[in-house]
Amino acid sequence: MSVQSVVEFLEQHQKDIEILTFEDTSTVTKAADSLGVTPGEIAKSLLFKVKDGFIMILMAGDKRLDNRKFKELFNTKAKMPEAEEVSVSTGHPVGGVCPFGLKQPIPIYLDYSLQSYTRVFPAAGAPNTAISLNVDELQELTDGQWVDVIQS
Repeated sequence: MSVQSVVEFLEQHQKDIEILTFEDTSTVTKAADSLGVTPGEIAKSLLFKVKDGFIMILMAGDKRLDNRKFKELFNTKAKMPEAEEVSVSTGHPVGGVCPFGLKQPIPIYLDYSLQSYTRVFPAAGAPNTAISLNVDELQELTDGQWVDVIQS
């Protein structure tokens, strides 16, 4: 059902974007290998608990979160939810979390690290799926706000 919610989201936004399916793209390295791209081109989606709910940050797959920058920006420590909370709040399983077809509205933030690439590949609702988007399309579809939260 999770992939179907992504399909419906793309249809609602009048985007004819193919969902790519592979044997296993549950990690950045596996996804990059399957797609024939660098790990940085994988747009990993990270869900965090904040005071009043959740936020999602997408960043280049080869980058790591800078906890200090996160705390300065969001006025709270970066806390990742349990796997079941991820599934309940997003409608997507861990490994397939993406900013599309979410079960409930979640604020989306895009790290500037994604702007290093012409095309990026976020998951599409399951650990063995991805879609190919240019960075402008990603920003348009997510209405994401650009932030700097990666380690330098």
